[in-house]
Amino acid sequence: MKQFPKGLSHIKTALTGLILLSTTAAVAQNQSLPVIQQVKFKNDTTSITSYGAKGDGVFLNTQSINKTIAAVSQKGGGVVLIPSGLWLTGPIELKSNVNLHLKRDAILQFTADFNQYKLVEGNWEGQPAWRNQSPLSGVNLENIAITGSGIIDGNGGAWRMVKRDKLTETQWNKLVASGGVVRADGKMWYPSAKTVKGSNTKNAGVIEPGKTAADYEDIKDFLRPNLLVLTNCKKILLEGVTFQNSPAWNLHPLLCQDLTLRNLQVKNPWFAQNGDGVDIESCKNVLIEGSTFDVGDDGICIKSGRDEAGRKRGVPTENVIVRNNVVYHAHGGFVIGSEMSGGAKNIWVYDCSFIGTDIGLRFKTTRGRGGIVENIYINNINMIDIPGEAILFDMYYAAVDPVPLAGEKREAIKTITVPVTEATPQFRNFVIKDVVANGAEKAIFFRGLPEMNIKNISLENVTIQSKKGIEIIEASGISLKNVNVITADTNPIVHIQNGTNVTISNLQYKTGAELLFDINGEKTKGVKISGTDTSRAKKASNFGEGVIKNALEISK
Repeated sequence: MKQFPKGLSHIKTALTGLILLSTTAAVAQNQSLPVIQQVKFKNDTTSITSYGAKGDGVFLNTQSINKTIAAVSQKGGGVVLIPSGLWLTGPIELKSNVNLHLKRDAILQFTADFNQYKLVEGNWEGQPAWRNQSPLSGVNLENIAITGSGIIDGNGGAWRMVKRDKLTETQWNKLVASGGVVRADGKMWYPSAKTVKGSNTKNAGVIEPGKTAADYEDIKDFLRPNLLVLTNCKKILLEGVTFQNSPAWNLHPLLCQDLTLRNLQVKNPWFAQNGDGVDIESCKNVLIEGSTFDVGDDGICIKSGRDEAGRKRGVPTENVIVRNNVVYHAHGGFVIGSEMSGGAKNIWVYDCSFIGTDIGLRFKTTRGRGGIVENIYINNINMIDIPGEAILFDMYYAAVDPVPLAGEKREAIKTITVPVTEATPQFRNFVIKDVVANGAEKAIFFRGLPEMNIKNISLENVTIQSKKGIEIIEASGISLKNVNVITADTNPIVHIQNGTNVTISNLQYKTGAELLFDINGEKTKGVKISGTDTSRAKKASNFGEGVIKNALEISK
């Protein structure tokens, strides 16, 4: 494929009508970029104070705000204004044709009174589950928006459990003194006894036939809601607002279409478990641009359901554009998975910066998921201070933090081959170009399954300064062109294990490297190196036991 044209970051889009986004880039990839339909509202504006709301931080405004939204929707739509003030509220239900608009000095804060949140049938990490009602939600809506420059605060600290290792001694002592329950080993704090019981319950909240909400009351506090959940909605705009302090995920569009996220601030404490920025799940036609994420879990994440439930739903996330975003702390800057059982395809990511994210580009799955992730195009990505891998493909995801805490030990992966079934996940057809990373633990990591390799991944014009170099395991059709890895550990620069049809051209590395290529695995074959000065390394290649003859071919 031809390279992306430069200057994409300077293209501006209209705020109304239909947007055709960067057609020149689409032509360069021999595809058309998606068209995202936009919202349109009546000019009528109604303040929540018209229905008795009080912005004193004490009065509970749940009824006033919901009455305002319902009344405006019934009249054909318009703007519902959250004016200056601190507006305490319980759950808010959005309605069609309504733009909820927050003034700059407006804070919409959700109450820490768990009794205000009823248990509802929802979705948790890709599976049907009972959850506390989300602070903001909407189902089967069309033409909706949340805009302005105010703050929406989910009061997540009231809901979240916290690991002791993630706080200073002073912070931990203050948290414990606030109440709640400390685990017997002293390593975890819980907000309540119900949270403790839920954490010790297998498949907590999973919907079971014959059970009602009352059957989950004893673990209710554990069933944390996502801050904003939109389900089966069409034409959505989230613009300008700060979403912060979510009980679980911040933003969760599910089965939505024509979704625009623009110029948002999305924040969570770095230690916030499940504190994702945005999780786009089984959605079609999505634009995320000009936004900033600083959260406790993955920053910008693509999902499509988990395991059998996701495959049964069978709705991929597709036609997504992610551009001009900055991600600070997060487990991953741009992420696909691990719940991607319905698949993901036709996704463009460009002109983004990741600063201090645990991993930069993170693609994760595991056996049992199923689903196909394909046709992913990534261009112009800048990263600094990445504690883990700058670029990672991993089909052995284990639901743990990507960077181990001090003293934490993890068992090595035991490689076995199992039959290919509908539960076998697939990663294929990625094009990644023009990536720069200053500071990472490892530059590039591919780890596929022996029964289903990662396939057809192209990296071009990549410069990464890291401790360790490149690792390619159980992968085929890998192309590295104009890749420069500047590593502290040079033994080896490139490790290949059971890699097939791996092409590396014009590889740059530190002069005096101990070992350039470490070739292992009896299935390794078709490794072709060109345009690379192997004489700058102390040793060009090393072969492990079982490697076939002529697995590695080096040419000028």
